[in-house]
Amino acid sequence: MTRRKPELLCPAGDWERLELAVAYGADAVYLAGTAFGMRAFAGNFSPEDLPRAVAYAHDRGVRVHVTVNTMPRNGEVERLPAYLEQLDAAGVDALILADLGAFTLAGKYAPRCERHVSTQQSIGNYETARAWYDLGARRVVLARELSLAEIAEIRAKTPPELELETFCHGAMCVSYSGRCLLSNYMTGRDSNRGACAQPCRYQYALMEEKRPGEYFPVFEDEKGTYILNSRDMCMIDHLDAVMDAGIDCLKIEGRAKSGYYAAIVTGAYRHVLDDVAAGRPVDPAWRDEVEHVSHRPYSTGFYFGQPGQYTANGRYIRDWQICAVVESCTPEGLATLSLRNKFSAGDTVEVVGPDSKPFSMVVPPMEDLEGNALLEPKTPQSRFTMRLPRPVPPLSFVRHAVALSARD
Repeated sequence: MTRRKPELLCPAGDWERLELAVAYGADAVYLAGTAFGMRAFAGNFSPEDLPRAVAYAHDRGVRVHVTVNTMPRNGEVERLPAYLEQLDAAGVDALILADLGAFTLAGKYAPRCERHVSTQQSIGNYETARAWYDLGARRVVLARELSLAEIAEIRAKTPPELELETFCHGAMCVSYSGRCLLSNYMTGRDSNRGACAQPCRYQYALMEEKRPGEYFPVFEDEKGTYILNSRDMCMIDHLDAVMDAGIDCLKIEGRAKSGYYAAIVTGAYRHVLDDVAAGRPVDPAWRDEVEHVSHRPYSTGFYFGQPGQYTANGRYIRDWQICAVVESCTPEGLATLSLRNKFSAGDTVEVVGPDSKPFSMVVPPMEDLEGNALLEPKTPQSRFTMRLPRPVPPLSFVRHAVALSARD
């Protein structure tokens, strides 16, 4: 088997996240239109915006995959042909499909688009992968429950033209390959139409029948129990083993997450993957970047066997906050920025950007755009200037350490 460097596929939930994923090193992005996508609460792209988004990515050498991965009902199917034709005309490179009917229609109404089979099809063996290839699939997104050894066997027993994609980073789901009805049952929000309320993340207690209103924790240890709890996946330390398994594409989860998340995680995996593929030692500065985004405790999912029940606190770890985003910067390091959260002259911050390693600095006095002295910009989205120790690219972030994690 020829070892190859996988494509890095990154989330682009809206225009901001598209621009950031592209700038920070994505080989391809996945996004959605306003229908038939599994992230209804991401920004997504209107019929007018989608062709522009495709052109923007293509101009920068980045492929665009569009999710058409809901399980449509009878009343929705009649709208699919026109939607698929729209995606085909927009120049979309690939469609991510979960429903066999939608997959078949895509072959007819979007013939220029590759067809990729979603992880929701729970592809867990080489016979199923081959069957989808025989039906016309260019790529299958394997079930998240597979180990690297199982993936390697699928690679060995499927046509080399069939590409294998797996998730490498982001939120995990407690149900099999994302097929869940818990949200539907508890909140009426359909998880298979992109509206999951994530009730598996709730912290539950026990109520005794004859004591209504009295809630008792169900203890596993002194911190309680999290019955449906799952950690976030992080495979950044194991990309060599991933490449050995023959995976063609690594997907970062997170279309509903922030632009900062999309940028920082994309940049981290870009640099570590490039180092591993080239046989270079991994630069620890880039590996450390995945610790700078909001995340639950990390795990390696099922790649090395059953992850086991996790009963510690599954709340988000939030130790860093964005202060500002760089809009432009002169060769002398004079940056124009847009404010996100308050900070002040004298604070210690970090600056990180596209292909620009993080560095620390003490914030100097700033100026507004009229040249007036500014010690603490306060209005969100307001623009101001600040001198940096070195020039950085546009879309770089200024951030500071801050304790935002939930505490027991």
